[in-house]
Amino acid sequence: MNPSGTLTGALRQALPNTAAADVPAAFLPYQQAWVADTADLKVAEKSRRTGLTWAEAGDNVLIAGADRAAGGMNVYYIGYNMDMAIEYIEACAMWARIFGQVSEAIEEGQELFADGKDEKAIKTYTIRFASGFRIVALSSRPANLRGKQGVVVIDEAAFHGALDELLKAAIALLMWGGKVRIISTHDGVDNPFNQLIEDIRSGKRSGSIHRITFEDACTQGLYRRVCLRSGLAWSPETEAAWKATIRKTYADAAEEELDVVPSQGSGAWLTGTLIEARMFDAPVLRYACPPGFEREPDALRYAVIQQWLEEEVASLLAVLDPALQSVLGQDFGRTGDLTVITPGQIEQNLRRRVPFMLELRNMPHRQQEQILFFLCDRLPNFVKAAVDARGNGNAVAKFLAQKYGYDRVELIMASESWYREHMPPLKAAFQDDMIALPRDVYVASDLRMLKLIGGVARLPQQRADDKDGAKRHGDAAISIALMHYASRHPGAPIAFDSLPRHPRGFDNVTAYRLSDRADEQDDLALPEHKAW
Repeated sequence: MNPSGTLTGALRQALPNTAAADVPAAFLPYQQAWVADTADLKVAEKSRRTGLTWAEAGDNVLIAGADRAAGGMNVYYIGYNMDMAIEYIEACAMWARIFGQVSEAIEEGQELFADGKDEKAIKTYTIRFASGFRIVALSSRPANLRGKQGVVVIDEAAFHGALDELLKAAIALLMWGGKVRIISTHDGVDNPFNQLIEDIRSGKRSGSIHRITFEDACTQGLYRRVCLRSGLAWSPETEAAWKATIRKTYADAAEEELDVVPSQGSGAWLTGTLIEARMFDAPVLRYACPPGFEREPDALRYAVIQQWLEEEVASLLAVLDPALQSVLGQDFGRTGDLTVITPGQIEQNLRRRVPFMLELRNMPHRQQEQILFFLCDRLPNFVKAAVDARGNGNAVAKFLAQKYGYDRVELIMASESWYREHMPPLKAAFQDDMIALPRDVYVASDLRMLKLIGGVARLPQQRADDKDGAKRHGDAAISIALMHYASRHPGAPIAFDSLPRHPRGFDNVTAYRLSDRADEQDDLALPEHKAW
């Protein structure tokens, strides 16, 4: 069957208001080449969001819907999280309707562990066809493939935790006429996915390779298809602008995520797809103090920042759920890097929800302390803060701990051992949909900057630019990691009595600190104060 011709008719049905002559083949050339490849083992190293899994789903429906004499067999899809499985099964259901394949409703079941216990059972999804074959979405445990026969599809293979063992189990199916399709973006040169590609290219292993870069996909009509689906008018100018925007969004990760070049020695620790799946509409407030602001009188600095807090931040705190525990993470920066503050609430199902984030640039130490006090005073059931206590941030961190108690404020001196121990639970939270973050391009970019360096998730040395050309160094990613750490190590709320208020509106401790200018070493002039 020619999938291109079949799907063209299907696309006309999906777009009834489009003239038949205007409807292209449903598969773009690189998708057609992939589906047409009948190799027992085929591998696609690809750019993000090129629609290859969508095309694979169409091919899989044709295989599972055919009888045995026509080459029909079962199809087993393995993604690395439930969201991918659901998206794939929904695509298969769509193709089944388009092709007119007789299939039953999607079944939801449970996969039991080898010992037969189901305390940690993982959901599976199945579509059964009149042919007697089925499409099944499984979790990525290698043992899932034991005793099975058919087509195995491993999606985003580079991001599976036990890819070596999974490949061994999948390739064993080739002995009895099965097929293996492996699709992924890259995650570093040392990843087993890249090693598999190198083995095929060197002739050590048989198989075929498809390489699909972002530029390849655009040349073959990716943006035209985006326009067709979105009802936009295509032009060379709009395509060039769209491509430039995509590249700017990926920043330093573009080479690996778009150009299919595995990063040297490390790869993206979190994929863009996974990051975006955990984001929702929530604000990220950005505030940049003008050069010289730290030279202004204490009372003026306090009043300016307090006005911003009352006008912009207080309303966000006021709507937080008073029944939930609240935590906070802070990554400190003074002039070179950002300070990012991430509050979070622990929902009843233990999902960490971040209602908003604050990004501060060139903010004096005293005002960072002021902002943290404002937040912690108003966070409902505030149980824990984890704050960056390295270098210049040490004093602010200590002041916070002295006010709220060292049992509720933990001073973090992040080291390789700290990252090794506490970053894996954060990744698990992303994979298990147990974290929700504001949808923001720079927050996502910071998270994508995390790399696996020497087996530990860390930030590389290079920096990225924000919209104004200022540098970022993954500050939001570290702040989120500290928030998540705080949520896993909560302290206990304590009762305390505030000190008497100073006549200028500060408490006596704050007034004393504001009077001490010895550690203010900046010597810049003051321009107009502005929000960033």
